[in-house]
Amino acid sequence: MAFQAGGQRPAPRPAPATPEVQAYLQDYTALLEAVPFPSFVVDHRWDVVLTNGAFRTLFQGAGPHPTAMPGDNFLRFVLFHPDASGVLGDHESSWCLPMLAHFGSALERYGHDPGLQAVRRDIAQDPIMEAAYRQGLPHWIRAVGAEAVEHDGAVRPLHHPDPRRGTTECRVVVETPRVLAELGYSRLTLVLREPRRTPSRLARPRRASAHLRVVSSTE
Repeated sequence: MAFQAGGQRPAPRPAPATPEVQAYLQDYTALLEAVPFPSFVVDHRWDVVLTNGAFRTLFQGAGPHPTAMPGDNFLRFVLFHPDASGVLGDHESSWCLPMLAHFGSALERYGHDPGLQAVRRDIAQDPIMEAAYRQGLPHWIRAVGAEAVEHDGAVRPLHHPDPRRGTTECRVVVETPRVLAELGYSRLTLVLREPRRTPSRLARPRRASAHLRVVSSTE
């Protein structure tokens, strides 16, 4: 698992075994490691292909989970990991709901994909998340606008483990070079902003369940 490799550079997941592709991914891994902000590459399932050291630092506090480690599948981490809200600020509206929207789009495009179908089954097993996906999500999109579900350019809150950053924000930048696009991959970078200047009485939120609570199907 890429995340659990500690400080070592993670190996790419299997890709078409051509020398050119393998060399490109090796060089792209070196490029990611040179980026000071958390950056990672995913496929259409949100399986994580590559991460850099800043990404691993950001999510280093995530406890063990059988299916939702951040360096394995970022979609599952956001939706199902109980520690996700400790890193991803405003977890439900800023991270869960946009990810559910993107999951719905991926399911429409790749409906027979077994990995996506497994996520769909896990959503269905959680009555609150199922209601959010089927009824709450369309209502939320109508209320906030379709642009709220887009990742590229979005500014979202984070709780960084480095106390010099603490509670801050990041701008999500999505960029996909041609070779990554041909492999079905996308790259996301979380460009960290300067920490928020908040009163000292505002503490880091406690660990909470990743289950959605505030989205309802009716107003």
